[in-house]
Amino acid sequence: MRRLPKGAAVIFRTFGQPKALAKAASLRALARSCGLIFLVGADARLASRLQADGVHLPERLMRLGPALRRRNPRWLITTAAHGPRALALAARLGLDAALLSVVFPSQSPSAGRAMGAPRFAAQVRAARLPVIALGGIDARTARRLLGSGAHGLAAVGGLARS
Repeated sequence: MRRLPKGAAVIFRTFGQPKALAKAASLRALARSCGLIFLVGADARLASRLQADGVHLPERLMRLGPALRRRNPRWLITTAAHGPRALALAARLGLDAALLSVVFPSQSPSAGRAMGAPRFAAQVRAARLPVIALGGIDARTARRLLGSGAHGLAAVGGLARS
């Protein structure tokens, strides 16, 4: 997190791990000290307890967004999206942004078939909310998204040190 630019966002996903609160609190403190936005994945209760900046919802839970917004009007609420229908729904629901994947081939076990830069750019142009690229993003592939209209890039493995 110390290498990320100020204003970048970090999403903490617990995946049911024990001691998630302690780990999340530590990461929240680090994010705050680095000037980063801290979102909690799919756990609004944990986000509230941590005074996180918001939540990131999996695509299957994005319909919870409006209710979360009513209870937490200052939160940043993002969602995962895997195609044009999900992007359209996220915009109708008033969510702040969508992480659209899978852009490039990814090592993630949950990654589907990559859409490639041209298809990603077409979906971004049609979207009515900010779209962030996810999936196979690293220094090499990020260059292929210049001019795509992406509002940002998201990465997991692409941020790891080699």
